[in-house]
Amino acid sequence: MARVSQAHLDARRRQILDGAARCFARNGFHGTSMQDVLHEVGLSAGAVYRYFTGKDDLIAAIAGEAVGSVRQAFEEAARVGPPPAPDVLIGRVTRTLFSGETHGMDRRAYAGLIVQVWSETLRSERLAATLDEAYGGLRLAWAELVEVYREAGVLAADVPSDHVARTLIATAQGFIVQLAMFGDAAPEVLENGLRGLMSMDLQKIS
Repeated sequence: MARVSQAHLDARRRQILDGAARCFARNGFHGTSMQDVLHEVGLSAGAVYRYFTGKDDLIAAIAGEAVGSVRQAFEEAARVGPPPAPDVLIGRVTRTLFSGETHGMDRRAYAGLIVQVWSETLRSERLAATLDEAYGGLRLAWAELVEVYREAGVLAADVPSDHVARTLIATAQGFIVQLAMFGDAAPEVLENGLRGLMSMDLQKIS
C-alpha cells in the first residue's frame, strides 16, 4: 500500500475543518449534525472520524484555531519597531484577521463563527478550558506590549498593564461582535474611533 504523505493528511484535515466551519456558520453548532459535515466535505464517516472523534472535537479544533489566529495577528502587528500606537495596532490586528476569506466564508460569516465559539464556552467545560488558556496567553502577550508603552513614557504608571491589555482585547472583541451582528464594521472605523478618543484633551473636561 502506498504511504500517504503528511501533506495529504494535513490537506484532508484542513478540508474537514473548513467544511465543518461553514456548516457551523450557517446553522449553528447545535443545528449541525455530523451527517451535515459529511455531506459538506464529501467524505465518508470513516475518513472524517480518522481525524476527529465527533462534533465536539471539531468545535474544539475550530475554536483553538480562531483564538490562535487572534494571537498570531497581534504578534504580527506588534513585531515592528517602535511599537505602534494602540489605534494602529488594533487596526492591523483586525485587518489581518479579516483580510480575506477564512474557511471559505466571508468576513461577516467568520466573525459570526467566532461569536458562536465564545457563546459555546458557557455550556462546554472542554471549550471553556481551551479558550481560558488561550485568553490567558493573549493577555500576557498584550501586557508585555503595554510595558513597552510604559517604558517609553507614553502610558501612566498607575494603570495596571493587565487592565490595559484586557481593554485592548475587549476592543477587538467588540469589533468582531459588531461585524457578526451588523456587517458594517470595518478596521478603519475602529482605528479612526480609537485615534479620536486618544486625541481627547482631558484637561478641558477634568
